[in-house]
Amino acid sequence: MLRDHVIRREADPADSRERSRARFPRYPIAARPASSLIDDQCTRPAVRRRDRAFRTGVALADLAGTMMVVGLLLMWLPAAELSWTVLFLPMVVPVVHAANGLYERDARVINKSTLDEVPTLFRAATMATVISYLIQSGVLAAPLGAKVVGSIWLGLTVCIPACRVLARAAVRDWLSPERCLVIGDQEYGRRLAAKLDGHGKVKSQLVGMMPLTAALPGLSEAVDRLEVHRVVVAGDARNSTEELEAIQAAKALGVKVSVLPRVLEVVGSSATYDFVDGLTVLGVPRFGLSRSAELVKRLFDVMTSLLALILLGPLMVVLAAAVKLTSPGPVFFRQTRIGRGGAPFQMLKFRSMQDGADRLKDELRGRNEQQGLFKIADDPRVTRLGRHLRRLSLDELPQLFNVLRGEMGIVGPRPLVPEEDVKIHGWHRRRLHLTPGMTGPWQVLGTARIPLREMVTIDYLYVAHWSIWNDVKIILRTMGTVVARRGR
Repeated sequence: MLRDHVIRREADPADSRERSRARFPRYPIAARPASSLIDDQCTRPAVRRRDRAFRTGVALADLAGTMMVVGLLLMWLPAAELSWTVLFLPMVVPVVHAANGLYERDARVINKSTLDEVPTLFRAATMATVISYLIQSGVLAAPLGAKVVGSIWLGLTVCIPACRVLARAAVRDWLSPERCLVIGDQEYGRRLAAKLDGHGKVKSQLVGMMPLTAALPGLSEAVDRLEVHRVVVAGDARNSTEELEAIQAAKALGVKVSVLPRVLEVVGSSATYDFVDGLTVLGVPRFGLSRSAELVKRLFDVMTSLLALILLGPLMVVLAAAVKLTSPGPVFFRQTRIGRGGAPFQMLKFRSMQDGADRLKDELRGRNEQQGLFKIADDPRVTRLGRHLRRLSLDELPQLFNVLRGEMGIVGPRPLVPEEDVKIHGWHRRRLHLTPGMTGPWQVLGTARIPLREMVTIDYLYVAHWSIWNDVKIILRTMGTVVARRGR
């Protein structure tokens, strides 16, 4: 019988496979014809309740956010200018959001992140503001003024995402974990289990895995017995026909379906769907940044680092004095890292370990917890002050000077030490196309306890699909990680 807990990656691959078989044995194939799985069925009640809870939560959040905007407008602006807008806005916003699919997204995704839908919310706020302006212009002789239009747009852009964050958090706390069943690649199942277990904002649980060949005849029984909410199909190009049949069978059973296609490890999420005479073609964007994009990113890095140094300068002076007074040795720790194009540079940090800690590294390799990288929990070389600096990532602040010198960016791939960099081969080395960053997609994973191969793949995809908005999202998520004290 399948047990209701997730798999953790073990140090020994052989042990990991044996333990995963014990925890998630192959589900017995039921003697049931495949044709019985493809009858149309309505969504299962448990799945429907979950969808309704999230949909109701975000709808109430939209109404609350809109009413907050209306209340603030009534306080700050003349009521005569807002008489019709007050009536129109709470009706316009839900219609615009429904037209943009903002009430359907939660049912399709595992990670129900408000930050990922901010561009759509931004567009919806613009549309709602324009529609309100046009409606009031048609009803009243005097249309809305620029001050009112700007206030409505700004209010919707700020208040609705904030309310959606709170609503999703409340619904997530109220509901039990979403129960996921993986079909296909066992290694992908273990990787997904680790992600679900370590992601604080994804309340999902891997309850079982079954091979692709057993999915069609045995899926219905597995879904019933394990009370599955979502089936995750781990893609395998060698069994594409069976994969398609498993997707259709899962959809017919009334559960949610997600797919883990391996091609996205290289293509990423920025590919464009193209439809050619009934065929779906995936358009892959070019790799790397154009000259104009590089200029925009550099200006963003310089402006952000200068602002941070101005605001955090006094704090950095206090920290430098604290490092000097609490342990012998220099204030800054300088370490050789590999930067853009493979060029080495000296990365700066506030010293958080005892002086000469690198010389003790070989003695501690037996305690290393991460594949390809050197990470130790409760590292004995870390000073008392250093533990607090590292927990809040304050030891990273001197890297703002690396950013000003052009050796690093605010956001970018992880800068590796030379002994780690030599382990990177093939297309993964294209991650060096971009300047390394103080933070990056690996940083927002919290403790960053991920294998080297997976980390460089994440960095590669970041470089392949860079955008300013993506950088802003990573910065915001990094701030959340720091505030939650999920640092090293």
